[in-house]
Amino acid sequence: MRVLVTGGAGYLGSVLCQRLLASGHAVTALDTLAHGVPSLLHLCAEPRFEFVRGDARDEPLLRRLLRDADAVVPLAAVVGAPACDRDPGLARSTNLEAVQLLLRLRSAAQLVVFPTTNSGYGTRSGDVHCTEDTPLEPISHYGRTKVQAEEAVLASPNAISLRLATVFGTSPRMRLDLLVNHFVHAAVTDGYLVVFEKDFRRNFIHIRDVAECFLHCLGNAARMVGRAYNAGLDAANLSKGELAIKVKEQVPGFHVVFSEIGSDPDKRDYIVSNQRLREAGFEARASLEAGIAELVRAYRMLPLGGFRNA
Repeated sequence: MRVLVTGGAGYLGSVLCQRLLASGHAVTALDTLAHGVPSLLHLCAEPRFEFVRGDARDEPLLRRLLRDADAVVPLAAVVGAPACDRDPGLARSTNLEAVQLLLRLRSAAQLVVFPTTNSGYGTRSGDVHCTEDTPLEPISHYGRTKVQAEEAVLASPNAISLRLATVFGTSPRMRLDLLVNHFVHAAVTDGYLVVFEKDFRRNFIHIRDVAECFLHCLGNAARMVGRAYNAGLDAANLSKGELAIKVKEQVPGFHVVFSEIGSDPDKRDYIVSNQRLREAGFEARASLEAGIAELVRAYRMLPLGGFRNA
């Protein structure tokens, strides 16, 4: 396939583009490079790779790029509640309106595999197993824009939505605001961390498992279209406190304080079921422990200033 990846130079995109090329696909990556990180330089020797500097909200540009695309992965987004709250208009135009534009311009024959966030489940109790049929109750502007975009995607033909768990692992365009990445970075660079609401539970997934999941969707679209799928690691439904202890096991000098005072603005607390995706033939496999070890090694070489994007 010729796959158009918007936001292709981002944290997930820079890993996904490499895996798509390695699997024999041709890739066009669209990105503004707003973060200033040349995360796709290692792909430029590949003749099936094309990079276009531009905005996913640019209708004439998007129309031109869609002419040759068999499938589209719209990764371009303002990611995370803090970033969306800083510029709500930008978040809406990028997270929702750009997706609506894409859906209007593409043909029904062009597959769309859309990534959203399982933060759409809101503040569900940690005793509840969230399935794809659990009502969506996003509590942030970020969550609302992604839920609305998913609704538009699933109302259109030939489309799949992946509700991603919290992603972890290394990427050429690194992010430090994701929970596992942040905890390990604090352990390696600061040596301590204050954890609020330690019993709140999350689900996690390695970035390379996410890339493999996209590839699975491209290869099995005929039986997967029209539905949303939770994408997470079944063995990684755990609390923030449990995560901190797992990090401490690999960074023994890490000092963790569980604070009884104060709160985390991210109120997510739930266990996610990934059964539907497993029944569709895909299961995440990279362990949390292996991901922590990977991050420990990575942070020994990471420049401190360039990746702080929380």
